[in-house]
Amino acid sequence: MPADLHIHTTFSDGSLTPEEIVGLARSHRLEAIAITDHDTLDGIRPALRAGVARGIEVIPGIELGSYDQGEEIHILGYLVNLDDPLFHEKLAIFRETRIHRMERMVGKLQNFGFPVNMKMIENIAGAGSLGRPHLATVLVKIGAVQTMGEAFERYIGVGCPAYVPRHKMTPIEAVTLIKSAGGVPILAHPGLNKQEYSWSDLIKAGLAGIEVYHPAHTVEQSNYFGHLAGQKGLIATGGSDYHGPDHKEGNRLGTITVPYSVVEELKKRVK
Repeated sequence: MPADLHIHTTFSDGSLTPEEIVGLARSHRLEAIAITDHDTLDGIRPALRAGVARGIEVIPGIELGSYDQGEEIHILGYLVNLDDPLFHEKLAIFRETRIHRMERMVGKLQNFGFPVNMKMIENIAGAGSLGRPHLATVLVKIGAVQTMGEAFERYIGVGCPAYVPRHKMTPIEAVTLIKSAGGVPILAHPGLNKQEYSWSDLIKAGLAGIEVYHPAHTVEQSNYFGHLAGQKGLIATGGSDYHGPDHKEGNRLGTITVPYSVVEELKKRVK
Protein backbone atom coordinates (compact mmCIF):
# COMPACT_ATOMS: atom_id res chain seq x y z
CA MET A 1 0.00 0.00 0.00
CA PRO A 2 1.32 3.50 -0.83
CA ALA A 3 2.37 6.38 1.41
CA ASP A 4 2.32 10.13 0.68
CA LEU A 5 5.08 11.70 2.78
CA HIS A 6 4.74 15.43 2.05
CA ILE A 7 1.45 17.12 3.02
CA HIS A 8 0.51 20.54 4.43
CA THR A 9 -2.52 21.54 6.51
CA THR A 10 -4.20 24.69 7.78
CA PHE A 11 -1.52 24.82 10.49
CA SER A 12 0.85 26.21 7.84
CA ASP A 13 -0.10 27.08 4.26
CA GLY A 14 -2.51 24.26 3.42
CA SER A 15 -6.25 24.80 3.02
CA LEU A 16 -7.52 21.58 4.66
CA THR A 17 -7.49 20.67 8.35
CA PRO A 18 -5.52 17.63 9.56
CA GLU A 19 -8.81 15.79 10.01
CA GLU A 20 -9.86 16.58 6.44
CA ILE A 21 -6.48 15.43 5.13
CA VAL A 22 -6.84 12.09 6.92
CA GLY A 23 -10.35 11.62 5.53
CA LEU A 24 -9.09 12.36 2.01
CA ALA A 25 -6.19 9.96 2.47
CA ARG A 26 -8.68 7.27 3.46
CA SER A 27 -10.70 7.85 0.28
CA HIS A 28 -7.49 7.62 -1.77
CA ARG A 29 -6.65 4.29 -0.10
CA LEU A 30 -3.33 5.47 1.27
CA GLU A 31 -1.83 3.38 4.04
CA ALA A 32 0.26 6.17 5.54
CA ILE A 33 0.67 9.93 5.25
CA ALA A 34 3.14 12.41 6.71
CA ILE A 35 2.01 15.84 7.88
CA THR A 36 4.92 18.18 7.09
CA ASP A 37 3.78 21.72 7.88
CA HIS A 38 6.24 24.60 7.64
CA ASP A 39 8.08 25.28 10.91
CA THR A 40 5.31 23.88 13.14
CA LEU A 41 4.20 20.60 14.73
CA ASP A 42 0.79 21.93 15.78
CA GLY A 43 -1.14 19.85 13.23
CA ILE A 44 0.42 16.54 14.18
CA ARG A 45 -1.66 15.51 17.21
CA PRO A 46 -5.04 16.29 15.56
CA ALA A 47 -3.89 14.23 12.57
CA LEU A 48 -2.73 11.36 14.80
CA ARG A 49 -6.13 11.25 16.53
CA ALA A 50 -7.95 11.30 13.20
CA GLY A 51 -5.63 8.64 11.85
CA VAL A 52 -6.45 6.28 14.71
CA ALA A 53 -10.17 6.82 14.11
CA ARG A 54 -9.93 6.34 10.32
CA GLY A 55 -7.32 3.59 10.15
CA ILE A 56 -4.62 5.73 8.50
CA GLU A 57 -1.06 5.77 9.84
CA VAL A 58 0.12 9.34 10.36
CA ILE A 59 3.87 9.99 10.36
CA PRO A 60 4.83 13.10 12.37
CA GLY A 61 6.83 15.48 10.20
CA ILE A 62 7.88 19.07 9.63
CA GLU A 63 9.41 21.13 6.82
CA LEU A 64 12.12 23.56 7.93
CA GLY A 65 13.33 26.45 5.80
CA SER A 66 17.04 27.20 5.50
CA TYR A 67 19.34 29.24 3.27
CA ASP A 68 22.54 28.54 1.40
CA GLN A 69 24.24 30.56 -1.35
CA GLY A 70 21.21 32.84 -1.62
CA GLU A 71 18.76 29.97 -2.13
CA GLU A 72 16.01 28.68 0.12
CA ILE A 73 16.64 25.01 0.92
CA HIS A 74 13.91 22.97 2.63
CA ILE A 75 14.67 20.10 4.98
CA LEU A 76 11.94 17.62 5.92
CA GLY A 77 12.09 16.08 9.38
CA TYR A 78 10.23 12.85 10.09
CA LEU A 79 9.40 11.19 13.40
CA VAL A 80 10.71 14.01 15.60
CA ASN A 81 9.98 13.89 19.32
CA LEU A 82 6.80 15.95 19.66
CA ASP A 83 7.67 16.87 23.25
CA ASP A 84 11.28 17.93 22.76
CA PRO A 85 11.53 21.28 24.64
CA LEU A 86 14.53 22.67 22.75
CA PHE A 87 12.90 21.90 19.41
CA HIS A 88 9.74 23.72 20.46
CA GLU A 89 11.85 26.63 21.67
CA LYS A 90 13.38 26.92 18.20
CA LEU A 91 9.97 26.67 16.51
CA ALA A 92 8.69 29.53 18.66
CA ILE A 93 11.59 31.66 17.44
CA PHE A 94 10.83 30.69 13.84
CA ARG A 95 7.21 31.68 14.31
CA GLU A 96 8.20 35.13 15.56
CA THR A 97 10.62 35.46 12.67
CA ARG A 98 7.84 34.61 10.21
CA ILE A 99 5.64 37.36 11.69
CA HIS A 100 8.42 39.97 11.44
CA ARG A 101 9.21 38.87 7.89
CA MET A 102 5.58 39.18 6.86
CA GLU A 103 5.36 42.65 8.38
CA ARG A 104 8.32 43.73 6.26
CA MET A 105 6.83 42.24 3.08
CA VAL A 106 3.48 43.89 3.75
CA GLY A 107 5.29 47.19 4.29
CA LYS A 108 7.01 46.87 0.92
CA LEU A 109 3.72 46.12 -0.84
CA GLN A 110 2.08 49.08 0.90
CA ASN A 111 4.87 51.28 -0.43
CA PHE A 112 3.92 50.08 -3.92
CA GLY A 113 0.37 51.27 -3.23
CA PHE A 114 -1.30 47.92 -2.57
CA PRO A 115 -4.06 48.01 0.10
CA VAL A 116 -2.77 45.09 2.17
CA ASN A 117 -2.30 44.76 5.94
CA MET A 118 -1.36 42.12 8.48
CA LYS A 119 -4.97 41.55 9.57
CA MET A 120 -5.89 40.40 6.04
CA ILE A 121 -3.08 37.84 6.04
CA GLU A 122 -3.86 36.64 9.55
CA ASN A 123 -7.50 36.09 8.53
CA ILE A 124 -6.33 33.86 5.68
CA ALA A 125 -3.76 32.00 7.79
CA GLY A 126 -6.03 31.35 10.77
CA ALA A 127 -4.10 29.25 13.28
CA GLY A 128 -1.38 28.50 10.75
CA SER A 129 2.15 29.91 10.71
CA LEU A 130 2.30 32.86 8.32
CA GLY A 131 3.75 32.20 4.89
CA ARG A 132 4.00 33.73 1.45
CA PRO A 133 1.08 31.68 0.05
CA HIS A 134 -1.21 33.52 2.50
CA LEU A 135 0.09 36.84 1.20
CA ALA A 136 -0.30 35.63 -2.40
CA THR A 137 -3.93 34.76 -1.66
CA VAL A 138 -4.53 38.30 -0.39
CA LEU A 139 -2.96 39.79 -3.53
CA VAL A 140 -5.34 37.72 -5.65
CA LYS A 141 -8.32 38.79 -3.53
CA ILE A 142 -7.56 42.51 -3.93
CA GLY A 143 -7.06 42.11 -7.68
CA ALA A 144 -3.35 42.97 -7.67
CA VAL A 145 -2.64 39.74 -9.56
CA GLN A 146 -4.72 37.09 -11.29
CA THR A 147 -3.12 34.03 -9.72
CA MET A 148 -0.95 33.03 -6.77
CA GLY A 149 1.75 32.08 -9.25
CA GLU A 150 1.74 35.60 -10.64
CA ALA A 151 2.08 36.99 -7.10
CA PHE A 152 5.26 34.96 -6.62
CA GLU A 153 6.64 35.76 -10.07
CA ARG A 154 6.07 39.52 -9.86
CA TYR A 155 6.26 40.47 -6.18
CA ILE A 156 7.03 37.92 -3.47
CA GLY A 157 9.24 35.26 -5.06
CA VAL A 158 12.98 35.13 -4.39
CA GLY A 159 14.63 38.24 -5.82
CA CYS A 160 11.32 40.05 -6.41
CA PRO A 161 10.60 43.60 -5.13
CA ALA A 162 8.64 42.60 -2.00
CA TYR A 163 10.62 39.48 -1.11
CA VAL A 164 12.24 39.26 2.32
CA PRO A 165 14.42 36.25 3.26
CA ARG A 166 13.44 34.16 6.25
CA HIS A 167 15.61 33.13 9.20
CA LYS A 168 19.23 32.49 8.31
CA MET A 169 19.52 28.87 9.44
CA THR A 170 21.78 26.85 7.14
CA PRO A 171 20.79 23.42 5.76
CA ILE A 172 23.36 21.79 8.03
CA GLU A 173 21.87 23.58 11.05
CA ALA A 174 18.37 22.40 10.01
CA VAL A 175 19.60 18.80 9.68
CA THR A 176 21.33 19.03 13.06
CA LEU A 177 18.21 20.49 14.71
CA ILE A 178 16.01 17.66 13.42
CA LYS A 179 18.56 15.08 14.57
CA SER A 180 18.70 16.69 18.02
CA ALA A 181 14.94 16.09 18.36
CA GLY A 182 15.35 12.43 17.44
CA GLY A 183 14.07 12.90 13.89
CA VAL A 184 15.10 11.78 10.42
CA PRO A 185 16.26 14.66 8.15
CA ILE A 186 15.48 14.50 4.42
CA LEU A 187 16.43 17.04 1.73
CA ALA A 188 13.14 18.26 0.21
CA HIS A 189 12.54 18.63 -3.56
CA PRO A 190 16.19 19.20 -4.52
CA GLY A 191 15.22 19.63 -8.17
CA LEU A 192 13.77 23.05 -7.34
CA ASN A 193 17.20 24.42 -6.43
CA LYS A 194 19.95 25.46 -8.82
CA GLN A 195 23.02 24.85 -6.70
CA GLU A 196 25.16 21.77 -6.28
CA TYR A 197 24.76 20.43 -2.77
CA SER A 198 27.60 19.71 -0.36
CA TRP A 199 26.48 16.11 -0.01
CA SER A 200 29.40 15.02 2.14
CA ASP A 201 28.79 17.86 4.62
CA LEU A 202 25.04 17.22 4.77
CA ILE A 203 25.51 13.49 5.25
CA LYS A 204 28.15 14.09 7.90
CA ALA A 205 25.63 16.32 9.73
CA GLY A 206 23.09 13.49 9.65
CA LEU A 207 21.11 13.81 6.40
CA ALA A 208 19.30 10.49 5.99
CA GLY A 209 17.60 10.84 2.63
CA ILE A 210 16.49 12.75 -0.45
CA GLU A 211 12.96 13.54 -1.59
CA VAL A 212 13.45 11.86 -4.94
CA TYR A 213 9.80 11.88 -6.03
CA HIS A 214 8.03 15.26 -6.14
CA PRO A 215 5.49 16.80 -8.57
CA ALA A 216 8.00 19.48 -9.64
CA HIS A 217 10.68 16.94 -10.57
CA THR A 218 11.11 15.75 -14.13
CA VAL A 219 11.56 12.04 -14.79
CA GLU A 220 15.24 12.75 -15.43
CA GLN A 221 15.61 14.54 -12.10
CA SER A 222 13.90 11.73 -10.19
CA ASN A 223 16.14 9.19 -11.89
CA TYR A 224 19.23 11.26 -11.08
CA PHE A 225 18.36 11.80 -7.41
CA GLY A 226 17.25 8.19 -7.05
CA HIS A 227 20.61 7.00 -8.37
CA LEU A 228 22.39 9.45 -6.07
CA ALA A 229 20.43 8.21 -3.04
CA GLY A 230 21.40 4.64 -3.86
CA GLN A 231 25.05 5.60 -4.29
CA LYS A 232 25.24 7.41 -0.97
CA GLY A 233 23.09 5.05 1.10
CA LEU A 234 20.28 7.59 1.53
CA ILE A 235 16.54 6.90 1.74
CA ALA A 236 14.62 7.81 -1.43
CA THR A 237 11.39 9.43 -0.22
CA GLY A 238 8.57 11.21 -2.01
CA GLY A 239 5.22 12.88 -1.70
CA SER A 240 2.68 15.14 -3.35
CA ASP A 241 3.51 18.35 -1.43
CA TYR A 242 -0.27 18.70 -1.19
CA HIS A 243 -1.61 22.04 0.03
CA GLY A 244 -5.31 21.62 -0.73
CA PRO A 245 -7.73 21.44 -3.67
CA ASP A 246 -7.10 25.04 -4.77
CA HIS A 247 -3.35 24.65 -5.07
CA LYS A 248 -1.32 23.49 -8.09
CA GLU A 249 -3.04 20.91 -10.29
CA GLY A 250 -0.09 18.50 -10.20
CA ASN A 251 0.09 18.51 -6.41
CA ARG A 252 -2.97 16.37 -5.70
CA LEU A 253 -2.96 14.15 -2.64
CA GLY A 254 -1.64 10.72 -3.50
CA THR A 255 -0.38 11.63 -6.99
CA ILE A 256 3.18 11.06 -5.79
CA THR A 257 3.61 8.14 -3.40
CA VAL A 258 6.26 5.72 -2.21
CA PRO A 259 5.95 2.11 -1.01
CA TYR A 260 5.29 1.55 2.68
CA SER A 261 8.79 0.07 2.90
CA VAL A 262 10.09 3.67 2.81
CA VAL A 263 8.15 4.39 6.03
CA GLU A 264 9.75 1.32 7.58
CA GLU A 265 13.19 2.58 6.51
CA LEU A 266 12.51 5.96 8.12
CA LYS A 267 11.57 4.23 11.37
CA LYS A 268 14.86 2.31 11.32
CA ARG A 269 16.77 5.61 11.16
CA VAL A 270 15.11 7.17 14.20
CA LYS A 271 17.75 8.22 16.75
